Amino acid sequence: MQKTGQPTINDVARLAGVSKKTVSRVINRSPLLNGDTRKRVEDVIGEIGYIPNPQARGLALRRNFLIGLVHDNPNAQTVMNVQQGMLEALRGSEFEMVVRPLDRGSATMLQDLRHFLERQRLFGVLLMPPISENDSVAALCDSIGCRYVRMGSVALDDTDRMVASNDREAVCAATEYLISLGHKRIGLVGGPHGFRSARERRLGFEDALANAGIALPRSMIADGNYTFDSGLVAAERLLDLTPRPTAIFSSNDEMAAGVIHAARQRGLDIPRDLSIIGFDDTPIAAHVWPPLTTVRWPMTSMARSAALKLIAGEDGMAAEVEEPSLFLSTLIRRASVAPPPD
Repeated sequence: MQKTGQPTINDVARLAGVSKKTVSRVINRSPLLNGDTRKRVEDVIGEIGYIPNPQARGLALRRNFLIGLVHDNPNAQTVMNVQQGMLEALRGSEFEMVVRPLDRGSATMLQDLRHFLERQRLFGVLLMPPISENDSVAALCDSIGCRYVRMGSVALDDTDRMVASNDREAVCAATEYLISLGHKRIGLVGGPHGFRSARERRLGFEDALANAGIALPRSMIADGNYTFDSGLVAAERLLDLTPRPTAIFSSNDEMAAGVIHAARQRGLDIPRDLSIIGFDDTPIAAHVWPPLTTVRWPMTSMARSAALKLIAGEDGMAAEVEEPSLFLSTLIRRASVAPPPD
């Protein structure tokens, strides 16, 4: 029960001459308001000292002001970057974030997710790949009335329910850059089976070689699982080949760091003896030596947009929020790439 004299959302609406829904939109930074209305409401909030009570509103709506992040991703840095984007979107709003890892290989995965969503009474949830790639997960969210946005390497859903990148085209361009420098023996460190991102990146790699008329022996492909250790093992396999690759494309930066480590253990100079390109542009790309040429995956921007799509549903106006759904990845050229040795 509120203390006597404590300002309420009704007080703000009355003094500002707007509806409670408009006040709610101001609190949650909805883009659907004009500047004058927003300022008028914000001025009243400041003058009377109104503090939103999401718990009370959550009880009235029978759901919490919580946005979930659901993932099964072996790369901790990727998860952290997604969290950063979500927190940027939620800052200053009534919403908070809760994170739930899942095991996509578990027979009880859908049951575990349902239990989590129903217990937390989430307002909405961002589904990271590869969980997001499972249509059954999206159907489950729909069935219990939980808003969701799916994050992926390709379009997975309607535009208001997904954010996607152009992995295939971006990797094709990165591989074409190697080819333009004269590389023809190019190895691939692929991602884990079952990840759509791994498939899209491999397809982009294959597209570039096919376009250039370069054959791709199966021996030039080594699979990893997006971790440093798997990149190290994959690189050992590729560097044992005779002749060995003059360049390697790694499907993420963590594995690329493993490739660099394996090459240095063999006394190879990067990029004189071996050129390396990664994917993600996580901090490790700038911290390794030499700094890693990589494809910048805009995961933080994607997560920010996804969270804004989710909280826009607070007033039932999600369809009117024009957050982007497609984000382009770009090649960041650093010092790990050079023409092949003579």
